[in-house]
Amino acid sequence: MFGDILGNMEEKQNAMKEKLSTIILTEEADGSIQVTANANREITNISIKKEAIDLEDMDQLEDLLMGAINRVLERAVEQEAIESQKMMKDMMPPGLGGLGDLFGS
Repeated sequence: MFGDILGNMEEKQNAMKEKLSTIILTEEADGSIQVTANANREITNISIKKEAIDLEDMDQLEDLLMGAINRVLERAVEQEAIESQKMMKDMMPPGLGGLGDLFGS
């Protein structure tokens, strides 16, 4: 029983990684910067409206970028946790009753 669970773990992890790559998350900063990532915590795009940014104020630009990147990566971690919980629940054999509740709802 547990051999089957462990044997399928790598396959399930690969499937989850593939699924996470299709979940797209976006965060904006000050309406001038948009950062897009997937739930694998990979930044896929950064868009900057140069007319809305004072390019002479690099500190502002860096702060806005850092904030948007950190927020989108935080959301990616949350989404990864949700998908991991779903995967663990799906892996539980039928009949184990309340053990499925160990992995959240």
